[in-house]
This record gives sequence, C-alpha cells and structure tokens, in this order.
Amino acid sequence: MDIQGKVVVVTGGASGLGLAAAKAFHNKGAQVNLFDLNEEAGLSVTQEIGNGCAFFQVNVTDESSVQQAIDDIVAKQGAIHVVLNCAGIGPPEKAIDRDGHVLPLEKFKRIIDINLVGSFNVLSKAVGYMAKQAAVTEDGGRGVIINVASVAAFDGQIGQPAYAASKAGIVGMALPLAREFARYGVRVNTIAPGLFLTPLAESLGEKVVDALGQAVEYPKRLGRPEEFAHWAVAMVENDYLNGEVIRLDGAIRMSAK
Repeated sequence: MDIQGKVVVVTGGASGLGLAAAKAFHNKGAQVNLFDLNEEAGLSVTQEIGNGCAFFQVNVTDESSVQQAIDDIVAKQGAIHVVLNCAGIGPPEKAIDRDGHVLPLEKFKRIIDINLVGSFNVLSKAVGYMAKQAAVTEDGGRGVIINVASVAAFDGQIGQPAYAASKAGIVGMALPLAREFARYGVRVNTIAPGLFLTPLAESLGEKVVDALGQAVEYPKRLGRPEEFAHWAVAMVENDYLNGEVIRLDGAIRMSAK
C-alpha cells in the first residue's frame, strides 16, 4: 500500500515508539491521527509535526471514547487505512511479592485491559469502516492493522505474568484476525519489539542502558525508535506480508530475571 495520502491512526502516539512511527508515516505523506491519554504531550507533538497531524484524547479501553474518535476521523478525512496499536503499559508485578502478598486481581486486569483489550477495541472499530471503504491497491486492499506485542510474549521474565500474557494475546490474535479480515482486503501483522531506547529507558541512566544493551546478541545496544518506525512503514508498504509476527530485537532472548 502506498502511504501517500492515506489516513493513519497511531495509539500511544504522543511518545516513544508510537511517536517515532507517527513521524515516519507523516514523512511518507500520510494524514496521521494520534490517540493518547496525555493531552499535553499530544497537543505538543501535533504542533511539532504540523499540518497533516491531529490529536485525539482517547482511552483505548473505553468503547465510546474510541468510537467517537474513529467516527470523527472518518467524517473529516473520509477513511481509515492504517491502525498501529502502540498504547500499552508494563509495570513489573509479581504474582506473589517477597513479603508473600498476592497481586491484586485489579492490577492484573488493568494491564490486560490496556494492552490486549484496548488494542482489539481500536482495531475492531476501525475495521468496521475499513471493510466498507473503497479498495486502494490492485489486490483489493483496504487497510492494514499493526499490533505491537513484545519479546515478553515468548520470553516473559519473573514479574511479568500480566504483561507477558497481554502480549502473548496480541501474538495470538494475528493469524485469526488476518484470516477473518481477508475477505475485506485488510491485512493484520504484529511487531514484537525487544529492548528499545525510549524516553522511559533513557531515564534509567547511561550505565543501565549500556548494561541492557550488552544482553542483545547483535548489535550490542538498545533498538532505536526509528528502527521500529521503519519496520511499521514496511509492514504497510509490503502487500504480501499478512498474518505475521516479527521479532525486532537484535536476537535477544530474555533471561528469567
């Protein structure tokens, strides 16, 4: 799919990997729409990117919030061609802590709700429009969904039962959704990032970042957000890539802790 002139939604688009991808899509000529809870960051990024970028304060776990934003985009921009689900959280939460306290179920549910349910909430409502809009490729393609998992889906560490489960759910959705949406010309793929140099990682300090980078097979560093963005763009542009989960991780395999 040619990205020029297409309408793109990026959840979690006001920072980190989502922001890098939003900029990359915009540079390719897309109309980019950022979904994020952080209004201050979202408006700041929108001003930075300039024309062709809009911000929507959206809670991805709330059906009405997502539906309203999707409806507004289609009403003003005419279609939705790409959804990139980057919104997510990953606080370390052991099932039982050192003092023997059991993880409250609400904390477990919150991670699942934002990472997994939130992704499905956005993609399903977007596909409701994608399935009806005009095809934009010679193969009858109408849209592309990209969900963001994590290497934790495969190599979950101690303290990640909820996070790993949520990301494994993202991985598990890829093929069933690709099969279901094939009749509409909508592709579904997943990126499973490893360790990336996001603002959160940078806040850990240079020594910690360097140590984390040494755990990567090659290259011995954290991934750069623009490398993630490059792959998101490639997933949209390559019409034969469908139903896949791609690890973008420098061949890292996470240890138990």
